[in-house]
Amino acid sequence: MSNIQIPEMKGKVVACIDDSIYAEAVCDYAAWTASRMNTQLSLLHVLDKTESTTASNLSGSLGLGAQENLMQELAELDQQRAKLEMEKGKLMLQAAMQRAEAKGIIDAESRQRHGELVDTLIELEPETRILVVGKRGADTESAHGHIGSHLESIIRAMHKPILIAQQSFAPPKQIMVAYDGSATMRKGIQIVAASPLGRGIPHHVVMVGADTDVAREQLREATDALSAAGFEVTGTIIAGDADTALAEYQERENIDLLVMGAYGHSRIRHLILGSTTTAMIKRTRVSLLVLR
Repeated sequence: MSNIQIPEMKGKVVACIDDSIYAEAVCDYAAWTASRMNTQLSLLHVLDKTESTTASNLSGSLGLGAQENLMQELAELDQQRAKLEMEKGKLMLQAAMQRAEAKGIIDAESRQRHGELVDTLIELEPETRILVVGKRGADTESAHGHIGSHLESIIRAMHKPILIAQQSFAPPKQIMVAYDGSATMRKGIQIVAASPLGRGIPHHVVMVGADTDVAREQLREATDALSAAGFEVTGTIIAGDADTALAEYQERENIDLLVMGAYGHSRIRHLILGSTTTAMIKRTRVSLLVLR
């Protein structure tokens, strides 16, 4: 793995804060991540642009004077609604700042932006070291068995690690890396080895597929890289379908955090941005770290 070039990781831990039931866990995971990585925490709330179609729907059946009055009243209501949403966001950020401070984070910043969430995250990507988001947002928080409406778009658009938080947080005690020997995950192993995020936490490197000489050699290279970096590591090859086998291993070994690559070259390549990934994110009850 010595020929894999790993870029120097700089920037902030950016946490997306909203009014969903995932917000507290996002804040806690982001605070833990910023502390472990000794980097600044940036709490972000994005006010998505929305367009009201009420006026155009109603004005066609009204006289000119009524149209003008209605349009003016609707515009005033939109302004009031936007102002309330902005104030609500500021209160959420204030609460998140207080929660982060209670976790020992003293240099956090809070930012409120207007625009589309994905576009905003792309804009902030150069200063982002790792992004923390909830599994679902406020609009889909009760849609159990599904992922958030923005999540797949975020994973497709971003080129930085993304930590997908579940509803509750506890510091991970066991971390599992889904490994397939691809260039993406060879690089991923080096990123894990170089990062302080998981240092001191036992790691499980798990491959799904046939127990062949090639697979054993790939697994050995990965575990040796982590061992050389001072990690306590266990390597395992398991049979079965990737989503089912990995989920069962996670449950059996009490894994707290899953690490996956965004792309690969085997059956695991669908773990992210494919049917297996969707199934894995839906099924697992622990948080996931997606590497690019």
